[in-house]
Amino acid sequence: MNEQALFCYGTAQYVEPLEPKCNEMVTFRFRTAKDENICVRLLTAKGRYEMKKEYTRGMFDFYRVDCKMGSDMFCYSFEIREGDTVWYYNRCGLAREIVSYYDFRLMPGFSTPDWAKGAVMYQIYIDRFYNGDLSNDVETNEYYYIGDYSKKITDWNQYPDSYMGVREFYGGDLQGVIQKLDYLQDLGVEVLYFNPLFVSPSNHKYDTQDYDYIDPHCGVIIEDGGEVLPDGVTENAQASKYKVRTTSLKNLEASNALFAKLVEEAHERGMKVILDGVFNHCGSFNKWMDRERIYENEPDYQPGAYISKDSPYRKYFRFYREEDKDWPYNDGYEGWWAHNTLPKLNYEESEQLKNYILEVGRKWVSPPYNVDGWRLDVAADLGMTNEYNHNFWKEFRQVVKEANPEAIILAEHYGECSEWLLGDEWDTVMNYDAFMEPITWFLTGMEKHSDEMREELRGNVEHFVGAMSHHMSNMLTPSLMTAMNELSNHDHSRFLTRTNHMVGRAKDLGAEMAGEFINPAVMREAVVFQMTWIGAPTIYYGDEAGVCGFTDPDNRRTYPWGNEDKEMLMFHKDMIRIHKEHPVIKTGAVKLLPMKENILAYARFAGDDQIVVILNNNSELLEVTAEVWRGEVPVKARMKRLMYSYENGYTVEPEEYLVRDGELVVNMGAYSALVLITTEDETE
Repeated sequence: MNEQALFCYGTAQYVEPLEPKCNEMVTFRFRTAKDENICVRLLTAKGRYEMKKEYTRGMFDFYRVDCKMGSDMFCYSFEIREGDTVWYYNRCGLAREIVSYYDFRLMPGFSTPDWAKGAVMYQIYIDRFYNGDLSNDVETNEYYYIGDYSKKITDWNQYPDSYMGVREFYGGDLQGVIQKLDYLQDLGVEVLYFNPLFVSPSNHKYDTQDYDYIDPHCGVIIEDGGEVLPDGVTENAQASKYKVRTTSLKNLEASNALFAKLVEEAHERGMKVILDGVFNHCGSFNKWMDRERIYENEPDYQPGAYISKDSPYRKYFRFYREEDKDWPYNDGYEGWWAHNTLPKLNYEESEQLKNYILEVGRKWVSPPYNVDGWRLDVAADLGMTNEYNHNFWKEFRQVVKEANPEAIILAEHYGECSEWLLGDEWDTVMNYDAFMEPITWFLTGMEKHSDEMREELRGNVEHFVGAMSHHMSNMLTPSLMTAMNELSNHDHSRFLTRTNHMVGRAKDLGAEMAGEFINPAVMREAVVFQMTWIGAPTIYYGDEAGVCGFTDPDNRRTYPWGNEDKEMLMFHKDMIRIHKEHPVIKTGAVKLLPMKENILAYARFAGDDQIVVILNNNSELLEVTAEVWRGEVPVKARMKRLMYSYENGYTVEPEEYLVRDGELVVNMGAYSALVLITTEDETE
C-alpha cells in the first residue's frame, strides 16, 4: 500500500455536494494509489460502508460511496485495508487507530455565502484611512474621556500616542472611503470590513454610544454648534458641541444616508460590505446608560439607567448597588473586564434588550443599508452563561439570515471554536489559531503582539503542521473557506514589524523602532501564503503599503497616501490577481507536501488544476525537492511560474519548470516564495 497516496479533503472533489441539504444524497470519495488491491470503507456512527472504485486519474484511483443525509451532523472517517495492514484517515491525515475527535464533519442544511469563499477582504479602521470631509473632524476638548480630552491630530503622519490612543482623531471618514473606492477596486478588493462605525467617543469605536446610527464624526454633520470643554472642566454634561453633533437627528440620519450611499457604490463595483457589531458590551456614553449625561434632559431621549432607577433601560445592565439612594448617577454596575467605560449588557434579565439587538442585526443587513454581514466582537463573551450565549447566537443567525440569506456571520474568537460552528450560529471566525498564529511563528518566531520571541518555533515544521491540522479540524469546510485570514489587524502588531524580531511595544521601544530592521521579503512570503491558502485573505489597511507598527495603539497608524512602499503595493496587487484568476485557490483541496526546517510546501488542486507553493524561509540559497505528485500534479509535467519573490524583489515573468517522477527540484533564494501552476501533462 502506498500510504503517501491516501488522501481525502472536505472540498467538492471529495464531497458532492459540498453543502448538502437535509435528507439529500451525498457522494463521498477517497483517493488511493492506482491499481492497489485494497479495501476502502467509509466509517460513520451508523456503520461501515464499503467504497467502490469509481475512476482512475493519473496515478490515483478514486473510490466512491453514496450516503443519504439526515438532519444531524454527519461525522465520518475512512478505513483502508490491505491484508493485515490497516490505516485510518481523518481530518489530520493517517492514523493507526480511530480518533473520532478528528473526524470529517458535514452539517446538512449549513452553507456559507459563495461570495465569501476565498473572498479578498480589506479591513478599514475608519479614523486612519482617509479624511474626505474636514467639517466632521472631532475637535480638541470636544469631550472628556478616560482621563483626558479628545484631541484633533493635524499631522496625518504623526505616530499615535504610545500609551493611550483612544482619544486621538486624525479625521478619517466615510467620505474618504468613497473617494478611495477606485484605489480599493484597483487593488482587487472584493469585501470591505469596517471596524465599528456607530456613534462612539473613541477612535476604535468598540464602546458603542448608539447602535442605530453611524457616528456623524465619520459621517455627516449638518447641525453644529455648542462649545468645546474649557481646560479644567471634565463634566461631559457641559460638552455642548459633542451633544449637538452626536444627538441631532439631522446629523444621525444624514450619516446613515451617507453610509447607505457608500454601500450602494461598493455594490455597484462588485464589492461587499461587513460591519463590526459590538453586542457583548456598550460604552459609558451609550444612550441606555448615559453615564456621561450626554442625553440627560434631551427631549428626544429617555433617561439612561445611570440617571434614573425608573429608566426603561434599567434592566439592560446589572447593577450591584440598587437602593433608591444610589440614584441618580449610580455607577455601581458591571463592566466588561471591570471597565466602567464598557458596561456589560445584561441580556438574561431583559427580553427587551435582546429583541433590540436582534433588530439591530436585522436592520443593517436590510434595505436601505443592505450590508452583507457582521463581524461579531468578543462573540463568545456575550451573556452571563455559555448556554445563553449559544441560544442568543442561534436567534441572531435566524433573524439575520431571514433578512438577508447571503449575509455572513463572522465572529472574533480565540481558541476552540467548534461549538459555535455547528451550522446554526456563526458561519466562521477570524482565523487566529489556524492562520495568523501558526504562520507568524513559522516565518518570524514572534508572538502576534510582538510580546515574545521563540526561536525554537521559527521554521519549526512540526509545530506549524500540528497547529494548522488541529485547529483547521475544528471548522467545517464551508467555515474554512470563508475564515478571515489576517496577517495583521487592529489588535496585534503589524506583520512587517514582526519581521524585525524586536520584542516589546511602542511605549517601551519607541514607535520609530517598529520600522527598523524589518525584512520585506519575509512579509512577501507571508502574503504569498495568505493569498494561496484556504480561506478569505484579509488585508489590514496599509499592510499593502508597507505600514509598520507595534501592537495597539501603534498598529493603528494612518494610511501613508503618497508615501507608499510601491513595490509592496504592487506585490499585493499581483498576488491578489493570482488569487482571483485561479478558482482552485478559493475552493480546491489543500495538501501539505513533505517539508524540512524553514521550508514550507503545499498544493492546491481540483480536477485538472494544480497549483504548488514553496516558501524558503532560510537566509541562504537552497535546492528544494517537492513531491508534487501528492498534490495530483502529473508525474511528468510542465509547470509555469506565476510568482517568484526573493530577498531583493519579486517577478511575475513566466518561467517553465519540469516535473519528473512526480518531483519538482528548484533552487530557492533566501526568504523566497514560488507559486507554480501545471500547464501540460506529459504523461498522456
